[in-house]
Amino acid sequence: MRYVSTRGRAPELAFDDVLLAGLARDGGLYVPKIWPTLSAAEFKSFQGKPYPEVALRVIRPFVAGVIADKDLEAIIARAYANFDDGRVAPLIDMSNGVHVMELFHGPTLAFKDVAMQLLGGLFDHVLGRRGDKITIVGATSGDTGSAAIEACRDRDAIDIFILHPEGRVSDIQRRQMTTVESPNVYNIAIAGTFDDCQDLVKAMFNDMVFRDEMKLSAVNSINWARIMAQVVYYVSSAVALGAPDRRIAFSVPTGNFGDVFAGYVAAKMGLPIDQLVIATNANDIMARFFDTGEMSMRPVEPTLAPAMDIQVSSNFERLMFDLCDRDGRTVNQSMAAFRDSGTLRMADGALAEARKLFAAMRLDDAGIAATIDRIWRQAGILIDPHTATAVYAAEEKRREASVPMVVLGTAHPAKFLDAVEGACGVRPALPDRLAGIMDLPEHVRSLPNDLAVVQDFVRDRAAGTAGAGAR
Repeated sequence: MRYVSTRGRAPELAFDDVLLAGLARDGGLYVPKIWPTLSAAEFKSFQGKPYPEVALRVIRPFVAGVIADKDLEAIIARAYANFDDGRVAPLIDMSNGVHVMELFHGPTLAFKDVAMQLLGGLFDHVLGRRGDKITIVGATSGDTGSAAIEACRDRDAIDIFILHPEGRVSDIQRRQMTTVESPNVYNIAIAGTFDDCQDLVKAMFNDMVFRDEMKLSAVNSINWARIMAQVVYYVSSAVALGAPDRRIAFSVPTGNFGDVFAGYVAAKMGLPIDQLVIATNANDIMARFFDTGEMSMRPVEPTLAPAMDIQVSSNFERLMFDLCDRDGRTVNQSMAAFRDSGTLRMADGALAEARKLFAAMRLDDAGIAATIDRIWRQAGILIDPHTATAVYAAEEKRREASVPMVVLGTAHPAKFLDAVEGACGVRPALPDRLAGIMDLPEHVRSLPNDLAVVQDFVRDRAAGTAGAGAR
């Protein structure tokens, strides 16, 4: 399997090089040169199989020629051995053909664990084989950071730096990052928004001297391996509900577009997906795009669903690459214009093609609270604010009642104690994994939204010159 950049000016790479590169050197995102496909018989053979076995067979084509089956099987087994539910992504029937897929049974109680636990093992395998070391820099609007830290902590070949927007993640989310006692983990609170954090990370990757000096790698969903790992739970849930003999729809809380793009990849592989519903909060750039065909940036508004407080959905570039007939020059020009003007408009034909599979829905904080309360009263189920947007969007945008609808439950409600309690009057019980977390000391450095300052911090710590007390 070979990979190409969405901007068409970076060299083709094999999977191991893509894993370590993260962002392409031309600023684009890597995607497979050709989408691998599975037959209906292959999908049907997954029925009743455990999640790790499905993962092996879905991921295998993407790492072909780089990771042997026996090694991949061992990496996958280790990745999911410490999930609280052995099914990894269990389905909960909410009636009327709507199901919630619980993706929060991993170490940090969020869907990011499903990909991150695998990513950590892949890094170990590739770096061990090469005898190399990397510096990971990532940005988080909430769950990515803690999942990445948990996956990469205490690994000798990795230093990991996670940027989060100061004061814009929940207390639980922040503490899941900042209370980790590992010498290779560094938390940075940036005075700004998630988009500012993401821009800093991209700028570090685009500074080729710094990138090469630090041997930068990425854990954000700009790293193809993240998307690849998430494809699996679309397949496993669809097969459990009758695919490939019936079509399945999905509703996905969407910020950076990576999770819903994994659903698109599953469809390209041959999974009969009827619909992908994009659920957004008040930061509704993707909902506005699918309504109007125009993508326009606005200031980020803090909401009850902070992991979706984003106005630049980076992974949309991967979809745009396909919608532009994989013309990297067009994508490069469009993204440059978007950065300059804050506006991007797709050709009518490309937009019409996207709308065949995608729909989008916006829900503000009042609607999120009302949905949490309603689901608790109707079904006795507590859901987090992000999942609430997807429940509402599923109800509003579902095309056919006969098609099962899977709502991606992306985080445990205990990660958003105040928001959930404020909505329905019930305070979620803290799982054992979070016991005592509010009492642990934090390790975090507050920095301005200044590239040079952040780069100096990373350079000093990764080089081991600042001392352990400077975390």
